Amino acid sequence: MIINRLKRLFQIPETRYTTKEIFRWLWLAWHGNRKQAVLNATIGLLSVGVSLATVWAVQHAIDVASHAIEGSIYVAVGFMGALVLCDFGLNVASVWVRNLLGIKAQNRMQQKMLDRILRSEWHGRERHHSGDVLNRLEFDVTNVVNFLTETIPNSLSTLAMFLGAFFYLMTMDWRLAVVIVIMIPLFVLVSKIYVRQMRRLTREVRNSDSKVQSVLQETIQHRMLIKTLESDEMIVGKLEGTQSELRRKVVRRTKFSVFSNLVLNFGFAFGYLVAFTWAALRMSLGTLTFGGMTAFLQLVSKIQSPARQLTKLVPAFVSVFTAAERLMELEEDPLEEQGEPVELSSPCGLTLTHVNYGYEDGDRQILKDLSFTFYPGSCTAVLGETGAGKTTLVRMLLALLKPQSGKVEIYNGYERMELTPLMRTNFVYVPQGNTLLSGTIRENLLLGKVNATQEEMEAVLRKSCADFVFHLPLGLDTPCSEQGGGLSEGQAQRIAIARSLLRDRSIMIFDEATSALDPETERLLLKNILSKHDKTVIFITHRPAVVEYCDQTLTIEKI
Repeated sequence: MIINRLKRLFQIPETRYTTKEIFRWLWLAWHGNRKQAVLNATIGLLSVGVSLATVWAVQHAIDVASHAIEGSIYVAVGFMGALVLCDFGLNVASVWVRNLLGIKAQNRMQQKMLDRILRSEWHGRERHHSGDVLNRLEFDVTNVVNFLTETIPNSLSTLAMFLGAFFYLMTMDWRLAVVIVIMIPLFVLVSKIYVRQMRRLTREVRNSDSKVQSVLQETIQHRMLIKTLESDEMIVGKLEGTQSELRRKVVRRTKFSVFSNLVLNFGFAFGYLVAFTWAALRMSLGTLTFGGMTAFLQLVSKIQSPARQLTKLVPAFVSVFTAAERLMELEEDPLEEQGEPVELSSPCGLTLTHVNYGYEDGDRQILKDLSFTFYPGSCTAVLGETGAGKTTLVRMLLALLKPQSGKVEIYNGYERMELTPLMRTNFVYVPQGNTLLSGTIRENLLLGKVNATQEEMEAVLRKSCADFVFHLPLGLDTPCSEQGGGLSEGQAQRIAIARSLLRDRSIMIFDEATSALDPETERLLLKNILSKHDKTVIFITHRPAVVEYCDQTLTIEKI
């Protein structure tokens, strides 16, 4: 019942999520930010008390100065000064809470959302562009956190200011107080007509903003490709197109907002003129002191200002509902199986039995009735033309994808069980291409084993034929930019292999991991990796030199 009333009040249209679901999501998100919300609300309420006390202090000081009442002007001014200092202190406290706890709250929510994304199931097709995801994690998270920790607590203090000023004015002139308050809903009701489409327009603006960020991200990421294709003008034109779309939608939303604000501001200005005229007439008749008139006008302002702030809750709700929906969409993928990793004693093998798989949006079967065994301690070359399903097989072996029928099992000499994400701890994976992150070589290696010693890192670098690192001026602390910038493709590949060796797991999967190496380095690397025969090694490859070192081959035919 309450939810439906709020929905009617804010003119919220139907979407893929119900209003109740969005409120529940926001309530759960608020739980992690209660400390900041309570502090902001407390500071706000104290500020209301100080503000209303200041109105009385100003009225009292003016009446003392004009001899309307008896008293000491020094005491009156001293009391005003004390209230000013209190107000300064509360403002400083508010800034500290907003900046220190605010950034913590935002970071905490971003971490939670990123952790949720990383632990969710992967279906082989990304539903959202990475630029769009980054846009949501930055701007939508900020929107939600600010709403929960600042907008709502501030609304409580704003409501307290409104009620406090209203009742204060009631004690001075109940007729004027009633007139001022009655005028407010009339203009709010008129302005609500223009808020009906605000949520839809806000959603369109946010989606267009994500498109702009996606174009920027892809352009920077593939800068070399764009330069070599001489496609600079086309890309800049594409950016201009998406930016133009964003500008058009911002203009449309701004028109709604500006017109609504004009209606509200006209109403508030008219109300202030009514209050001023009323107070001036009473003062001319001698029924109101100069200090009383000053208090009148201050109180009218303190009624109208909170009312103005409360009307802004409507677009604030529209904005946070849009942000919440966009974040909820990132949580739609179900979580992978959660729990403690299941590590089997080495060596382990893998068995595929009548495995079938096809992507949901595909028009053909990728893997069909595939049965094969990767024996413990063996070395297998997986061959096949492009599009045959080699990458899909790798994703299935890593428990990123589940067979639509059939099963994949992991086993050793003691136990056998169906493969799940909890068993990913038994694998090392070196994907195609350059997979180094920005940072130092040491930081990249530590991704394989966070507590690795200097000796362990040096050993795996030698084993992966990456001895060149020892001859660099900064050695392991040599920085490399995004995707291993500063290193050749072959050097980056060898460091990625060293990282996998540092992880030291029973099953090792190399997806074209030696494609950038010269034949001699490749042979030495393979000899080092396969010398002990204590790992189950799987090579996805087209290289004849790799096949020569393998015990068996699996050829996947394109269906």
